[in-house]
Amino acid sequence: MNNPRFLTNFAFAASLWIASVTAWGQDPLPSWNDTASKKSVQAFVERVTRQDSPDFVPVERRIATFDNDGTLWSEQPYYFQLAFALDRIKAMAPDHPEWKNQQPFQGVLDGDLKAVMAGGEKALIEIVAATHSGMTADEFEQIVTQWIDTAKHPQTGKLYKQMVYQPMLELLDYLRANDFKTFIVSGGGIEFMRPWTLETYGIPREQVVGSSIKSRYEIRDGKPVLVRLPEVNFIDDKEGKPIGIHMHLGQRPIFAAGNSDGDWQMLQYTTIGHSPSFGLIVHHTDADREWAYDRQSHVGRLDQALDDAQQQGWTVVDMKRDWKTIYPSK
Repeated sequence: MNNPRFLTNFAFAASLWIASVTAWGQDPLPSWNDTASKKSVQAFVERVTRQDSPDFVPVERRIATFDNDGTLWSEQPYYFQLAFALDRIKAMAPDHPEWKNQQPFQGVLDGDLKAVMAGGEKALIEIVAATHSGMTADEFEQIVTQWIDTAKHPQTGKLYKQMVYQPMLELLDYLRANDFKTFIVSGGGIEFMRPWTLETYGIPREQVVGSSIKSRYEIRDGKPVLVRLPEVNFIDDKEGKPIGIHMHLGQRPIFAAGNSDGDWQMLQYTTIGHSPSFGLIVHHTDADREWAYDRQSHVGRLDQALDDAQQQGWTVVDMKRDWKTIYPSK
């Protein structure tokens, strides 16, 4: 606890938290318990938005980036975009009878995920190539929109888009109310996320950074279209996240939030050697209301970033301790 950044945040927190609540007229983060995590967030926002503060940041530089899977919505037992791809395999199966005897598609159709995962990265690439390409960008968006509006999680019975974190929705609103521009920077597909991020998070499509596949420009029936190809264009994960931020945003964030080692480099890029800045890690510790996992998880593994958190002064949000609720009530 001797990290200078942590001590500075915490020292500001006690006095500024009450002022922040008073300024809003009510608590801007009502789903957060009044723990050090919440106070550190509010202290940082107060420091960078108060004009007489030595850490004041002009509006144009108030950039906040958020990972999506495991940070803004759940990601267990596997990434929700994979659930989309698995559902697409089942929907497309009548047009591909050969899949009944061909892995990894056979495993998907038989409900044997162990067989699918045994194929490793190669199998997942095959599944994504089959389900995410071969159509125009507009056609893909229609497919994603229909799925996100109807598909339900197999364990909770909730729509996937209902499994967003209420405390993080409040944090996004709180930052935007203080003139932050909020971006998603995710390893998920950029065109998978864009159709629904505005409705779900209040983040418009042009503020979404993600992985992508290649596209080709064509004229079909006299109209220009973009055709999705079964080739990887860019992977927005790990060291790819700072690159994606640089390409899409053109400036370094001052606030970054993630939940796994896939966000480690984004947190480093945002905070190390740059002040004022803020790093936040969502730590999944609540097995009753969500899931509890970190170092040994195959999905959302949090190991190196967790070790780095105290040294770098990143705020680790303990879901069980710091959040009053997980999902929105409606």
